[in-house]
Amino acid sequence: MTGPESEEPQVRRAVCPGSFDPITNGHLDIIARASSLYDEVYVAVMINQSKKGLFTIEERIDFIRQVTAEYGNIRVESFHGLLVDFCKQREIPAIVKGLRAVSDFDYELQMAQMNNGLSGVETLFIPTNPTYSFLSSSLVKEVATWGGDVAHLVPPLVLGPLTARLRGE
Repeated sequence: MTGPESEEPQVRRAVCPGSFDPITNGHLDIIARASSLYDEVYVAVMINQSKKGLFTIEERIDFIRQVTAEYGNIRVESFHGLLVDFCKQREIPAIVKGLRAVSDFDYELQMAQMNNGLSGVETLFIPTNPTYSFLSSSLVKEVATWGGDVAHLVPPLVLGPLTARLRGE
C-alpha cells in the first residue's frame, strides 16, 4: 500500500520545561492540560549548576513522575544546555509554557522567538488557571520558610518533604 493510508501516524510531542524546585499545583495544571493535547509530554527538569536547589534533580524528577503517573503519557528527564537541543534530540516540535501575567509574557515571548529562530521549535502559551496566577516555586518556598500554609499550593506528596527540608531535617 502506498500513499497516506500506509504512513504511521505522527506522534505529537511537546515539552514542559522548568526547574520545578519544587513542583507546584500551577505546574501540574499546565502539565495536565498539555497531556490532554499531546500524545507524549516531556517534563524537562533544568539543571542549573550555578544555583543550589532546595531539592536535588533526582528528587524533583521522582516527585514529578509520581504526581503525573495517572496521565500515562508523561516522560520526565533532566537537561542542561539549550532547550532546543533537548527538543531536537527527541523530535519535539513544541514547547508548552504557562503564562501567569503580562510580565511573564514579555520574557517568554523573547525566549519563544529565540528558540524558534534557532531551531524552528514552536512555543505554545497556556494561560494559567486563575487559582494559580500568583504561584511560583520561589514564592512557595518563601511562604513555607516563614511557617505559612502552602498545602493548597503543592501536591500532597511534596508538602512533607518541603516543610522538612526547610526546617533543616
